Amino acid sequence: MANKAVLCTYFFTYYQAMLIPLFVQRFNELAEDVGRLQFHSNGSGFSGTHVKTGDWQRWATSAQSLILAVFGGGAPHYVNFLSAFEKCSGADYDVMTLRGVFLAAKDDFEGGYVFNVDLRVSGEVFGNFVMLARQSLAEGHKDVAAVLACAALEDALKRFSTASGADADGKSMQEVINGLKSKGLVGGAQKTMLDAMPRIRNHALHAEWDKLSEPDVNAVIGFVEQFLLTKFSD
Repeated sequence: MANKAVLCTYFFTYYQAMLIPLFVQRFNELAEDVGRLQFHSNGSGFSGTHVKTGDWQRWATSAQSLILAVFGGGAPHYVNFLSAFEKCSGADYDVMTLRGVFLAAKDDFEGGYVFNVDLRVSGEVFGNFVMLARQSLAEGHKDVAAVLACAALEDALKRFSTASGADADGKSMQEVINGLKSKGLVGGAQKTMLDAMPRIRNHALHAEWDKLSEPDVNAVIGFVEQFLLTKFSD
């Protein structure tokens, strides 16, 4: 179980370190590619120009895949690109519409205005932590489950806080929670349940096992699962 947790942590670190630079590189490559598309005359008696079907579709398919990975299927960038893609016949104005939506997505991503990449990737990795925690608890390893669940909870709260525009660097879990509350980013049942989390987290990460119960660990696991569903998914 410990090896699984180490692998999960390694995967998270690698994904965060490598994925974003790869997205930047791919945006730049596709921006260059669209600039190299060749526009051909529509022929005698026809106005305008067009790009050969295979050429523009090859570029647009790659661009669509990248936008989906970065923004998610519900984002305006993806919705608008998909709509333009479906209407495109290769005419110059259709291809330029696709190019415009793509460049808008590129600008927003590189400008730091898109946070759902980090949240979605984080959500997948934290989900692995929660899965391991639940498995550990079922196997009778309460203490291991507590550490995994509390680590996922604290990091998830900090990443959500940062993505929402609040500074979480160097802050305790309680300070992060207070910041989320003050900005109205958590409420209702989540707000009430959060009040109990710092106590459980402190017991787990300070190895105060006798102060932790299975219901405590279950509470953290359940909260993290719900938090990921509401804050870290499309």
